[in-house]
Amino acid sequence: MKLASLLTGLVLTGLVTVSTAPLNFASSQGSQAFAAEAKDATGLTAQQKIDMLIKHKGQFGSGDQLRRFFFGDLEPIAVQPGGAGMVVNLYNKANNVTIAYCATYDVVVAVKKGKVTKFAASEVK
Repeated sequence: MKLASLLTGLVLTGLVTVSTAPLNFASSQGSQAFAAEAKDATGLTAQQKIDMLIKHKGQFGSGDQLRRFFFGDLEPIAVQPGGAGMVVNLYNKANNVTIAYCATYDVVVAVKKGKVTKFAASEVK
């Protein structure tokens, strides 16, 4: 009788241990997947990328940042005079931000939330 009680206790302990192990594994994967969504291969969140573009707008290299950060995610929505000729307004639907880009000097000249088809002339000079 004591042997049967001991074996029953061991079996129940084993079942509880085995049944909770996959739950802990699944929850750790879920948190890793969420962290992967917040940051991409650059290690930056979308807002950090936008803030960095704003900080470096008008500076050499900001065009490279734009292409690296938003490769394939930008839609040209308008062209307007500015910079050293024409400026292309590029819209990022995922982040709801419009970026004015001057291809002549390869620089970002303006960044604004929303879908902006025309920036003020003072912003894109």
